Amino acid sequence: MADTASRELALEIGRLLDEHKGVDTRVIDVRAQSSWTDYFVIATVTSQGHLQGILRHLKELLDRHAVKPRGVRRRVGEDGWSLVDCGDVVIHLMDEEKRQFYDLENLWFSGEVLDHSSKSS
Repeated sequence: MADTASRELALEIGRLLDEHKGVDTRVIDVRAQSSWTDYFVIATVTSQGHLQGILRHLKELLDRHAVKPRGVRRRVGEDGWSLVDCGDVVIHLMDEEKRQFYDLENLWFSGEVLDHSSKSS
């Protein structure tokens, strides 16, 4: 995927998560720090049902872009964290506890935040 296309996909995913009530959604450019992906999209989900709904909408968006995630798990997010690896874009959907514990934004602090929603719910 070309860099511009990857960036636009990451931003579109961020907007989708916001539209479906993802909390504190961030799109982070990690190209300078990572050799295996270009963008992280991170959002907090509020329940297992919320996660499943977001994943359904995310699948539709990825299908429209002909993007096939790698290594999809059947039992999604039961541990409080669902990772969707799309190659150039990696999506992290986490419950509040996992998000605070792993603190990915601070781990990848030198990445540029391209989009940030401060919605609390």
